[in-house]
Amino acid sequence: MGMAIKRGIVVIFGLIFQILLSLIIYLFLGEHIGFIHVIYDILGLLLVFGLIRNSKNYSYTLPWIIILLLFPLIGTLLFLIIGNNKYKSELLKNIVKSENDSKKYLIQDKNIRKEIDNNSKIRYITDFAKYPVSKNNDVEYYPLGEIAFPKMLEELKKAENFIFFEYFIVAHGKMWNSILEILEQKAKSGVDVRVMYDDLGCISTLSSTYPKELEEKGIKCIVFNKLNPVAGVIMNNRDHRKILVIDGKVAFSGGINIADEYINTFPKYGHWKDNAIKVSGDAVWNYTVMFLSIWNAFKKEDNDFTKFKYDFKDKVLNNGYVVPYAETPLDSEITGEDIYLNIINQANKYVYIFTPYLIIDTDMINSLTLAAKRGVDVRIVIPGIPDKKIVYTLSESYVETLVKGGVKVYKYTPGFVHSKVFVSDDYIATVGTINMDYRSLYLHFECGAYLENVDVIKDIKADLENSIKESHEVSEKEAAPNLLIGIWQAILRLIAPLM
Repeated sequence: MGMAIKRGIVVIFGLIFQILLSLIIYLFLGEHIGFIHVIYDILGLLLVFGLIRNSKNYSYTLPWIIILLLFPLIGTLLFLIIGNNKYKSELLKNIVKSENDSKKYLIQDKNIRKEIDNNSKIRYITDFAKYPVSKNNDVEYYPLGEIAFPKMLEELKKAENFIFFEYFIVAHGKMWNSILEILEQKAKSGVDVRVMYDDLGCISTLSSTYPKELEEKGIKCIVFNKLNPVAGVIMNNRDHRKILVIDGKVAFSGGINIADEYINTFPKYGHWKDNAIKVSGDAVWNYTVMFLSIWNAFKKEDNDFTKFKYDFKDKVLNNGYVVPYAETPLDSEITGEDIYLNIINQANKYVYIFTPYLIIDTDMINSLTLAAKRGVDVRIVIPGIPDKKIVYTLSESYVETLVKGGVKVYKYTPGFVHSKVFVSDDYIATVGTINMDYRSLYLHFECGAYLENVDVIKDIKADLENSIKESHEVSEKEAAPNLLIGIWQAILRLIAPLM
């Protein structure tokens, strides 16, 4: 923890230094203050016009517009340092290039394409997110991390060719130590083992020298987007994905990270409600390409991704459509939110949702309440015990509006919900890493799996129903805040897109 505090202080100091340096230069040129004010006013207005013209969601851009108009100098400096200037980063440029190059490997089967021509939900994913739909798959759903964990170990022990491992958080303990032992053994036997984790996600759990320790064990390692006191905006773009691919045959994803609280051996916030899925079949290729596109943005070592593609000559299971997809902050599509909105807007009977954070924009609020008003049974399960109190207070600020609009909101009484799941009408679901908040929807690299007419959907629905039975439904009276809390929540809502 001390190491994390030290690194955090350095980064924060770097950001403050950038702002102070800009202000000092501004004050030093005092005789030209009038001219400088004009320059910043013009620059601020140009940024505002750009935001208005290019914004796809004003709930996200409005706070920046307000700051830029009210405080042109400070607002412009803040925007240039931590705002949406992502294309200035060489790292993010490399990721864009690598992701564009990887699209040639994402080829849609022509026969399946004919089947989905009239399916608007799936066509959106394959046409705009560019991830192919497949049917030759078997999908298993694990309603808790401690159920998924033994399955992960079991499959890791079978690895013969490669293991691709990409997680937001990795922490020493039973879970990681058990996985690491297998990774080390496999690396010694010649298996290509690659580990990628997020620097911010692991700031308090792994040392800055940990990649070297893994390399000494024969494990290749990349730390995603290392914290840098002069990096500015790119620190906002984190790798929040959870992907484990083994030999191209099997992939794991879902909500769980690699730390003991995710398997309930180290309780932090009551019972940790999370999940994972295991995919076997053609859809594994989508996860493989996701991993390799990011990996090769750091280390260009794979000229041909197809060497990692497993040929499922025998049918695994012809059982509905499976589409693993990626969310990236670097393209024009808000894939994660659009998939969520499509599910809500086209639901006929019900939509059940797990989310740890409920920090939603007007599009999402309107979709949820309109669905409820047209008779759809809309239920959302959020944590009963928060992991971050300020974020939880912000989440609670949306509950009153939703409940008044007919949405049923439940607090998971035993503890913390970390699952990110939608299920609707017994035939559609999505399971992945995408929270219902601004960071996941607009800033992070994320992933999910869209499922349609797949047998496992009944297991996902059962998990929601069982969790709802253990939860407390929030009444309209309970959801209404007092005056002071209401003011605090309004302030939090205003700055939420900047956090």
